[in-house]
Amino acid sequence: MGGHVASGHVALVGPTASGKSALALELAHRRPDAELVSVDSMCVYRRMDIGTAKPSQAERAAVPYHLLDLVDPDEEFTLSRFQDLARQALAGIEGRGRRALLVGGTGLYLRAVVDQLSVPGRYPEVAAELETEADTPGGTQRLHSRLMVLDPTAAARMEPTNRRRVVRALEVTLGAHRPFSSFGPGLDAYPPSPFRLVGIRFDPAVHDARIEERFRVLLDAGFLDEVRALATRPGGLSRTARQALGYRELLAHVEEGVPLERSVIEAKRRTRAFARRQWAWFRRDPRITWLDPDRDLLAQLLAVWDASGRGTRHSGAGAADEVRD
Repeated sequence: MGGHVASGHVALVGPTASGKSALALELAHRRPDAELVSVDSMCVYRRMDIGTAKPSQAERAAVPYHLLDLVDPDEEFTLSRFQDLARQALAGIEGRGRRALLVGGTGLYLRAVVDQLSVPGRYPEVAAELETEADTPGGTQRLHSRLMVLDPTAAARMEPTNRRRVVRALEVTLGAHRPFSSFGPGLDAYPPSPFRLVGIRFDPAVHDARIEERFRVLLDAGFLDEVRALATRPGGLSRTARQALGYRELLAHVEEGVPLERSVIEAKRRTRAFARRQWAWFRRDPRITWLDPDRDLLAQLLAVWDASGRGTRHSGAGAADEVRD
């Protein structure tokens, strides 16, 4: 995301079902200079509202909220497109003399914004050939073996069965004629950023209980009906949208007849596993100040927001000490 990024922006991160969105909305109600920016790869899809726990229309009417409902669910959406739209949103916020509170759990989208990642291009013809290969038995593993030869660094960073990542890495390596891992400093580097990063810690027992309760609330709110409506749309859902937590499992019930109870159990299991992967991703970032779960989270976030607005710069222990003091 080239160019100057104004100081004072804050990013609130954490695993799914950690209460990030509610906390961000509370801050925005109390700080009129705050505008919220979603950093969620599934909230970009229109009509995928209930299962993504997207802010309601009433909540969005009360506070400015950006990067929601960007494309129809049958469209593919790329990291580079998100990066461009985030750049535009931040420029608008700065132009109004306000500051952004980024909120979400999609780690790669966050890094694309706060670290201005160099995002590789797209090579549709190459990707189409790779997808055809991946459709064959054992295809994804064979593609991973090919990637291991062409770009062992990238191959070592992903599971051999992760079709989306393997295909994308090979697409870039073949299309750009350079290793996928050569773009930017890589996700293992955590350079200084003008964004202040704060996070909600992961507590397995608490999160598992919240995920259990969340699915009950989502189903009561009409999640299954939402999935049925999406499944019957003329364009259906894109490959990416179909992988969204809960949607994939409920689509198996709607389209393939998998018993609902089994689908819900699998959705909860996958969400628990996803929360643990998110935590593993975020806890590696030394720039994140972790809010103290035993103290008022809103009060801590407000303190960080106000300090960032005064143009202070923090990193590592200094930032955490300020919250604890």
